[in-house]
Amino acid sequence: MLSIGIVGLPNVGKSTLFNALTGNNILAANYPFATIEPNTGIVAVPDERLAKLAELYKTDKIVPATVKFVDIAGLVAGASKGEGLGNQFLSHIRNVDAIIHVVRAFNDPNVTHVDEQPNASKDIEVINTELVLADLSTIQKRIYSFAREIKSNPKLNVVLDEYKKIESILNNNEPLWQHQNIDKSLIEDQHLITDKEIIYLFNIDENDLNNDEIKNELIKLVSPNKALFTCAKLESELKDLDDNDAQDLLESYGQKESSLISIIKLAYEVLGLQSFLTAGEQEVRAWPIKIGAKAPEAAGQIHKDFEKGFIAADIVNYSDLINLGSFNNAKNAGKVRTEGKEYVMQPEDVVLFRFNVTK
Repeated sequence: MLSIGIVGLPNVGKSTLFNALTGNNILAANYPFATIEPNTGIVAVPDERLAKLAELYKTDKIVPATVKFVDIAGLVAGASKGEGLGNQFLSHIRNVDAIIHVVRAFNDPNVTHVDEQPNASKDIEVINTELVLADLSTIQKRIYSFAREIKSNPKLNVVLDEYKKIESILNNNEPLWQHQNIDKSLIEDQHLITDKEIIYLFNIDENDLNNDEIKNELIKLVSPNKALFTCAKLESELKDLDDNDAQDLLESYGQKESSLISIIKLAYEVLGLQSFLTAGEQEVRAWPIKIGAKAPEAAGQIHKDFEKGFIAADIVNYSDLINLGSFNNAKNAGKVRTEGKEYVMQPEDVVLFRFNVTK
């Protein structure tokens, strides 16, 4: 299962957010390194289609797609040199597939800050610098070891050139996620931290949730399509309320839904995932697959035998299925397609796989 690591400075709201996301109650304390070993939680991806399919098929069993979130201890300046158990924490980040960087943008004298005064721009710079320095150390070690390998295999010069380009980027204190002209296939074995996809999550005061002026100033610090906003304190309160009370509290702050929904959905997209659907009287389910996956690979998510013995996939668009009321009705209306091994799965696909496995 692919995972998202939650990172940031100490006391920015990472563990509070993690607790709200996962419904867990790990230690969320007002001092650095309250989290040492990374906590993990499996979170359902919100998908309103599943309830409608369950109603159509008259089943109570709904199985959503899921994402694994990992709460990683707060980094500090000097982490790349081992400060604050930095080496240990950086290794945890290397093991995840993408990153949510929680940035403190709230004021609370009761919650200490490592630099006494929160400064979103500076905090982002501190974390980015530590991640860049960690990657720079990794790539420089690899360049050094390449010198011997190239003597016996000159074809590796292409790889070395890519490593040197990456070294130059990192030497300019620029994370690799800011650059699109990198051949990722040549560096994936190095597990570079800043080569991962990133979401910046600004943890703001509840009274600023509708303050577009503050939000726009924060967005300027990062890529607009990778910025989200939350109030971890509010989300922590919401998780202990029933649905009606939670909705009333959200509306009192001018919000229609929990920010956690946007966080989970964007995390799913950042991991390069989409869902295809299966439906029947036993259950309805969303299955996570990589965007661009073909039908046999999707079948393999259900069972490896389905992939090995794949024959075809009978596919109906979700909206057509709901509008027509049943798979048979959709088939009679000519809305069910039979696709083969080269078919690229789409997010609105409701699928019935046909396969044959011979022993």
